[in-house]
Parts: sequence; structure tokens; C-alpha cells
Amino acid sequence: MLNAHGTSGSMSSGGSGSGSGSTTAGGAARGPAAKGKAPEMHDLAGSGSGLAAARARTAGVPRIGSASGPARKLVIKSFKVKPKLPETFEDDTWDKLRRAVEAIHARRPVPDGLEELYKACENLCHHNKQGNLYRRLEAVLQEHVVAELATLKQNVGGDANALRVLDECWRSYCQQMILIRSIFLYLDRTYVLQTPSLRSLWTLSMDLFRDHVVQDSEIQRRLVEGIVHEIDRERRGEQVSRTLLHSLVRMMVDLGVYLRVFEAPFLETTRAFYRYVGQMHMSAVSAAGDGHAGAHRVSEYLVHVVQRLEQESVRCGSGEGYLDPVTRKRLIQVVEDELIRSCASVLLDAGFDTLVAEQRVDDLARLFSLLERVGMLDELKRRLGEYIKARRARKTGAVMVRDPSRDKTMVADLLAFKAQLDRLLRHAFGGLESFDHAIKEAIGSFINQRQNKPSEMIAKYVDDLLRHVKGMTDAEVDAQLDQCLVLFRLIQGKDVFEAFYSKDLAKRLLLGKSASVDAEKSMLLKLKAECGGGFTTKLEGMFKDMDLSREFQRTLEDTANYRERIGPIDLTVFVLTANHWPTYPVVELNLPPELLRCQDVFRELYLLKHKGRRLVWQNSLGSCLLRAHFGGNAKELQVSLFQAVVLLSFNDRAVQTYSELQTQTGLEPKELVRTMQSLACSKTRVLSKGNPKVKEIGVDETFQVNEAFSAPQFRVKINSIQVKETVEEQEETNEKVFQDRVFQVDAAIVRIMKTEKRCTHAALVTKLFQMLRFPVATEDLKKRIESLMEREYMDRDPADRSMYVYVA
Repeated sequence: MLNAHGTSGSMSSGGSGSGSGSTTAGGAARGPAAKGKAPEMHDLAGSGSGLAAARARTAGVPRIGSASGPARKLVIKSFKVKPKLPETFEDDTWDKLRRAVEAIHARRPVPDGLEELYKACENLCHHNKQGNLYRRLEAVLQEHVVAELATLKQNVGGDANALRVLDECWRSYCQQMILIRSIFLYLDRTYVLQTPSLRSLWTLSMDLFRDHVVQDSEIQRRLVEGIVHEIDRERRGEQVSRTLLHSLVRMMVDLGVYLRVFEAPFLETTRAFYRYVGQMHMSAVSAAGDGHAGAHRVSEYLVHVVQRLEQESVRCGSGEGYLDPVTRKRLIQVVEDELIRSCASVLLDAGFDTLVAEQRVDDLARLFSLLERVGMLDELKRRLGEYIKARRARKTGAVMVRDPSRDKTMVADLLAFKAQLDRLLRHAFGGLESFDHAIKEAIGSFINQRQNKPSEMIAKYVDDLLRHVKGMTDAEVDAQLDQCLVLFRLIQGKDVFEAFYSKDLAKRLLLGKSASVDAEKSMLLKLKAECGGGFTTKLEGMFKDMDLSREFQRTLEDTANYRERIGPIDLTVFVLTANHWPTYPVVELNLPPELLRCQDVFRELYLLKHKGRRLVWQNSLGSCLLRAHFGGNAKELQVSLFQAVVLLSFNDRAVQTYSELQTQTGLEPKELVRTMQSLACSKTRVLSKGNPKVKEIGVDETFQVNEAFSAPQFRVKINSIQVKETVEEQEETNEKVFQDRVFQVDAAIVRIMKTEKRCTHAALVTKLFQMLRFPVATEDLKKRIESLMEREYMDRDPADRSMYVYVA
């Protein structure tokens, strides 16, 4: 029989005692030769009788492994003559493969089947022809790339056309290499993979395209300039092919030239583009000024910057993006440098103050976000502080405090201003603690520049609030008190606040002006939590005195004969501890006999229970409820004690002069004038005088009961002028605070010197600033030090005049 290569084989079968047999078929299997000589094939094929004889001899032979005889072995014989490849086998096979590669490059149908071509490559590899095959394929690929470069140079025209031609060439090249690699896949996965010095077929193809096409100076220039030009067109609002740009950028990334060839010039042109855009917009912003028009320009620019940043971010993102993500960080940094960092000062100068004044939260939030990106929040905080402290004629906190004409509305305006800043802090400045500190520091800087007035006005504002809390929920009251405490924390003259607050609290408690005891005690607890128990000791004592007075009043009501002794008058007396309450001047007043009898009865009963105490009546704090008749029209008059004494005097005489009233009441002229003005010159005129239109009270002025007085209410309240705090009383309170501060400064100096024994002037002043809770000038400290030296508490060191020595 014949195999595919024409070689001969033999098969023999021996008897039971002839040894082993062998089988050889077409050289595919080889084995040791048989011990006995096997008949040649041509002997078996020589005649029909011989073949028949052979078959006859084998017909009766038992099968191998049968029970009739021992097992027999099959032995495979080797070729006597080793097969040889045809001399033209490698060349013929390569020609077939080369024709297929050239057909693929020429975009023609491949003449042979892909399976046949793959087998041809495999046969060459099996016969150790891999090295020549790899070198020949590399040469063909290089030749093709060089030809493609020449074709490209002939076909490229304008920039956009060059990009399309290059992209088509690249896509076609990649598709061709995918097909070629599939044909030579066996070579790529065996020989190339096992040889470290060789590149894979795909890497080889990429390197060839890069080295010969992309690295060509003309092609590279057209590629980079074309992509940059297309991106510039898109930035100006024109439509471009993002698919084309994505493909070309992906080509540079795959070839490993993206960063080296494209990114640097791209970022350079991007910087130039946005530098021009920023300068153009800044010119428009500067021309608009720093008013409303400038703020409008700034607002438009901020929106424009946000849009630009988003556009550039999309270019480097997934989806519609086409630039490599590695460029995103550097690209965004370029945009931030040119549109934010270099323009920040102009933006803040032109529009920041107006944006804050107009509460344009969205624009300020954009400005905050953009400046945060470039690390310029410190500059934004500085500008915010400058706005708050500005002295310009507008609605800023500094103007509210420094303008004396706005004292009455100072605290309300400051609270509204602080609320606006807090709103910006939450919604525009991200609620950052550093911005909160900047706002408080700025408010504190200007609110303490006007000595004691802000502290006084905050106390007055709290007083007015606690007088009118009816109709408000507890939460609303707490919220308003907390707002007042925000300003209270910022003032340095807390002792001034305490002085005015205690004075107003005394009036609210004694005259029944407080609208809610719960609100009063809530404020007291807040002050105690804020400043400690020492700050509220006197205030707590005032509440305690009121409670003890009410308790003693109930005791009096249960005392035998108490009602008979005081008569038909309902008497209520508050006993005040002098150390807890403000100091009130003693005003002389001639009380009617009925009131004197009530005082005597109360004094007698009180001293029986509390021996050794001294009672001093404060006439200026008294109030009365009188029943009066005006031409048969009965009314109840709620008046002060001074007003009551004056009105009761008209029960004896219908007409009286000013001099007669002064003699009968015993009031000093200033108090009497105020009292008569409130009774005869106010809206509620229960007395009439000669010329009611003139508020001045003459010495010879005559007064009589106004029988024509009428009012819609049965109980009429006549405002007492002396209840309102006068300028003199304010000055007196401030002077008292100043004297207290003098004592505190002296005590602090002695305390420090007693501890240190020796201390320089500079060190002593520094320690005093740290210890004192109120503002004090260095000159005032120097005066107090000199005063203590005069009183021999301390002295100078004779050897060092700048050193103070404590004198024990």
C-alpha cells in the first residue's frame, strides 16, 4: 500500500512460535524491527496465489490474548529511509502567505482560505522555520507602512481633511492587522511568546505605524494642529465630529505618544485661549464699576466659568468625552488658573460687596466654590471681613454702630444684619467654621470701638423684648434671646450690659412690666451659662427678694387687725436687699396721711419679724391705682406715686398753682415739672392748665382737674416721664461702671504683683490685658499703677526703673 508521500510499508504475522510481529503504516508510526524477516510488500503483491496462501496461513492463527496460546506483541518499525521536505517547501509556503498579506493590504479578496493559511503557518513553525517567517513578515509590514505614509502625504489637504484621511488610514490599518494576526496566530502564540527579544505581532504593527507614520514631522504637525483646531472650534460653539477626535486621540494613546506629542501643545493653546477669554471678560467687568452693573457682570462671568469647567471636564470623561482622562487634572488646572486665580481680585473688587448686600446667595455660592478650587478662601474671608467693617454709607454693621442717630434701632439692625450673614454662611459659604469665626471677629471689631453704647443698647433691646413677649411661643422667645446672646458674646463691656440690664430688670419686676416670668428666668439661665454664676448673683438675688416679699405680703394679709389698721387701701410692698438692686436716689415726698399710716403699719409689722433691719422707702419706684370722677364719669387711673400725690392734693383744693403744689408735695422742681407735664401736657390730660399747648411749666402756672376728660377705657394708664431713663441716669450708670472697673483694675494689679513679687511694666500690662474682661487703654493702666505706687502698694526697683516691686 502507498501513503501520501509515496513511501512503502510492510506488515507480517508469524505463527505461535515465530516471535513478535510488526506493523508500519506510511511512516506515521515507528518501532523496533521484528526478529524474523518480514516479507516485502512487492512479494505479497506479486501474484494472487501468494496472497491467498498468506491469508490461508493466517486464517487459523488464534487471536492475540486468546486462551489457546501466549499473548503476542505489536512492534512498530521505523523507516529505512527518513522522509525529506521538498527543497522549495519554505519558499512555496511563504509565497502563499505573502500573497495573502498583500491581498489584505490591498483590500482584495484573499485567494486561499484562512484555515489553509493558518495551517501553512503552523507547518512552517513545525519544521523550525519560525525565525525566517517572522523576519519576512516584519519586512512586508514595514514595506506596507512606508507605502501608506507616502499615500497619506499625497492625500492630505486641509486640517479637517487630513484628520479624516489619517483616521481612515488608521482604522483600515488596525482592521488589516487583526486579520493578518489571525493568520499568523500560531507563530505569535508559540515562537514569539517564547522569545523575549521579539515583539508580538500587534506590538510590532503599532511600533511600525508609530515610527513611520505618526513620528513623521509633517503628519504629526497636521495631526496635533488639526485636533487642537477642532477643539478650539468646539469651544467657540461650532459643531465638530467627536467620534473623529475620539478615534485619533485613542490612536495616540494606543501608540504611546499622547502625552509626549499632543498633551503639551494642547495645554499651551488651551491656556492662551482661556487667558484671552478671561481678559476679555475682566475688561467688561472693570468697565461696569463696583455697583449693581458690576455685580451683574460678575454674576454672568461666574456662570460662564462654571460652564467652561463642566465642558472641559466632559471632554475628558466617559460618554461624550474624547480626550484621555489622564489630561483632566492638568486641563482643569489650566482653566482654573486663567479664569479664576488670575481674575479673582477683579471679581472681588467689582462685585463682591454688592452681591453680599443684595443677598445673592447663588452667585456667592458659585464664587465660593470657584475660589475654593484654587485655594483662595482666605482672600474671600478677608474681603467678607472688610465688607462687614466698612465705613461706607450703606447697610453695614459698622455704620449701624457708629451712627448715633441709629442708636434706637442699632440692635435690631445688627441682628438683621447678622441673620443675613448667617444665611450666607449656611447657603453660600458651606457653613465653614472659619467663615463663622471671620464674621464674628469682624462684628466684634467694630461693635467694641464705640465704648459702652452697644452694651447699653443690647440691654435695652432685651428689656423691650421681655416686656412684649405675650403672644409668642416659648420657642420664639428662646430664639430671639439666643440672637441677642450672639451679640452679647461679641461685646467686651459685659459689665456695662450687666449694669443696664439689672436696672431695667428692677423696673420690670417692681412696676409689673415683665410679660413673662418664665422668659425672665430663661434669660437669667442663659446669662449664667454664658458668664458664670458670679455674673448673675445680684440678678438672682432680685428674684429671690421678689419671692420673699410676696411671701411676707401673704403673712401680712393673715395678721389680725391688719386690714382695719391700713384702711380701705390695698397695699403691696416689696422689700429689696440693697446689695442686689441698683442704687436709687432718695427723693423727698410729702405723702398723704393715708399713705403714711400704711407705711407705719408695714414698718411696725416687718420689724417685729426682722429685728435690726433698716427700711428706706424708695418713693421714685412706687405706683398707685386711683379712682377718679370727671364730671360724673368714673375712671381708674394707673399712675406713679409722684402723680398720685399731686392728684390727691386736688381733693382739698380745685385750683392750685405750681408753687402751691411744690410746697404741698415737697418734690424737687425737676421731678415736679416732669410730673405736671405728664398730667397736663400729654395725650392723657387729667389736669388742665392755662395754656395747654405749651409744655413749659411756669412758676405761676395754675392747674385744675379737667372735668371734660374722657377715655374709651375704664382703666387709663398715664405714662410717667420719670420712669423712662434720662440722659443723666445713663451717665450715672456709666460712671458707676467706670468706678467698678477702676476697682477691678486695682485689684488685678495687686493680685499680679502679690504673686510675681517683681514684674516689668510690659509683662504687667500683658497680664492685665489677659485678666481683665473689659477693654481698657494702656494710658489708664499706667494711671492706676501710679495711683497704687502713691498708696504704697508697689514701688519701682531703684536699680531698674522699668521693674515694679510689690510692697508687702
